[in-house]
Amino acid sequence: MQFIHCQFDSHAQAILDILNEAIVHSTALYDYKPRTLASMRGWFQSKHDNRFPVIGAIDADGTLLGFASYGTFRAWPAYKYTVEHSVYVHKHHRGKGVGLQLMQQLIAAARTNQVHVMVGGIDIANTGSVMLHEKLGFTHAGTIAQAAYKFGRWLDLGFYQLVLDTPQQPVED
Repeated sequence: MQFIHCQFDSHAQAILDILNEAIVHSTALYDYKPRTLASMRGWFQSKHDNRFPVIGAIDADGTLLGFASYGTFRAWPAYKYTVEHSVYVHKHHRGKGVGLQLMQQLIAAARTNQVHVMVGGIDIANTGSVMLHEKLGFTHAGTIAQAAYKFGRWLDLGFYQLVLDTPQQPVED
């Protein structure tokens, strides 16, 4: 497995396929309808404009196994050292350590980019994701009960956070 920085032209369709599978078949993403390829252009542009990484894991043939990224947690300036992250693995590659390795890469990128807190919003019933985050040192920061409605039921959204040792000298600006 190799790690790359994903680009729209090379990886948008593969990322879209992974996201849409999660939308249609799971509560990993609280969305109802599959996204379009056109929506990925804006997604990638936002990542680029804000210098947010999109890290992909590929196999020897260049097939995308999964990806991880982060983005703005909240829009106000004082939150600039906190990000909300996502990690998604193709359905045929789950349970093989891809998500763990992607998250390790993403945490390293967050440190390099002077992030202080990483936040993951996880459906509480997604025990695999909860266990992955706990293995990486994330702690449960709270749950919003019945935060979303999907598949005919209410879903509880748990927040997990990892506090990093960066930045060395935070500033207010």
